[in-house]
Amino acid sequence: MTVQSAKGSEFHAFKVIPKRWVVERSFVWLEKHRRLWTNYERLLNTSLQFVHLAFLAVLLRRS
Repeated sequence: MTVQSAKGSEFHAFKVIPKRWVVERSFVWLEKHRRLWTNYERLLNTSLQFVHLAFLAVLLRRS
């Protein structure tokens, strides 16, 4: 068995996690759509469709 030790400064180093950044940015883009702020819909499927429409609008705006 081999044991490796790390320096104390390596534990506190900040590293950017790309997937987390993508998720956080996606939530920021969704917050721009006011209909998604509160749940007005009775069915969960309807709310999900509005999320899909919001992402579609974001993608169309970017292209």
